[in-house]
Amino acid sequence: MYDVMAIGNALVDHEYVLSDAALEETELTKGNMTLAEFEEQQQLLAYFKLAEIEPSKQAGGGSAANTMFTFASLGGKPFYACRVGDDDQGAFYLRDLHEAGVATSDKSIHEGGVTGSCVVAVTEDGERTMQTYLGTSSEIAADNVDFDALTQADWLYIEGYLAMSESIQPAMTQLRQQAGIHNAKIAVSFADPAVVKFAKDGLLNMLGNKVAVIFCNSEEARLFTDKKQVKAAARALLEYCQIAVVTDGANGAVIAHQPNDEAEVEVHDVATPAVANVIDTNGAGDNYAGAFLYALSQQYSLPECGRLASEISAQVIQQFGPRLASHDYRDIAQRVLSA
Repeated sequence: MYDVMAIGNALVDHEYVLSDAALEETELTKGNMTLAEFEEQQQLLAYFKLAEIEPSKQAGGGSAANTMFTFASLGGKPFYACRVGDDDQGAFYLRDLHEAGVATSDKSIHEGGVTGSCVVAVTEDGERTMQTYLGTSSEIAADNVDFDALTQADWLYIEGYLAMSESIQPAMTQLRQQAGIHNAKIAVSFADPAVVKFAKDGLLNMLGNKVAVIFCNSEEARLFTDKKQVKAAARALLEYCQIAVVTDGANGAVIAHQPNDEAEVEVHDVATPAVANVIDTNGAGDNYAGAFLYALSQQYSLPECGRLASEISAQVIQQFGPRLASHDYRDIAQRVLSA
């Protein structure tokens, strides 16, 4: 029995710290994710080498994987479907998840495939900008999904980046149908502004008639709904979900809730803990979703879910890399949820 089954792109993160001027030289859009071919990523890495910018960290990544790492570290039981190669990077990636308590399947391993990688450029303000070579993950399809795992799960969590993958769309429809048959609730993360800009149709396919939860940040919410104000955007998202969770950095988060079409809309404001020094925002939204979903699965109130998620995200952005040590998650949960 799993608390949640998730599906997403499997990527090994390679982090670099650089100035805004150096980032401008890459021609990447600050704060966004850009898809790249293998040769393009090699050109970017060659530029870093020429500029004597050394990598600061290598870690398992991928949006949904980070979310499930958080979920497992807090004590939940997640299953993760993805697609990696049978190479050293793929072995590293799956081993990292298993050690954290995230279950996977051999269906995720593609013989002869190259595991995807993500170059994460972190500027001095802590903003993360990503260039992603999906590798074999670009061909993730129904064959990589253990549909039986969903029959044992209470939740289905879908990473928004998959809206950009044509090969997974038939499986996405099948997953939504199976979730309905087995009464599994669905949560969708928009993942990145680029997803909303360039793959909104794919997101709409994920959302179907309606899902239980949408996770997004304020920029993604505004792009998706065409609303300028965060609260208005959160309310507008309720056309597609029962709970809309919209994060807005230091301004906190807005949680809008409407359990059914006849019910009144509840709106909760959740403050963000003060952070003196933002080092790296990579993984902040992923951790927020994982912590929120864990608390929700344990029947905590929406404000309590938001407080736990905010505390964990605030800790994540004060270090390099998208994941905390497992004991840090538990310590934060004990402090926040027992208060």
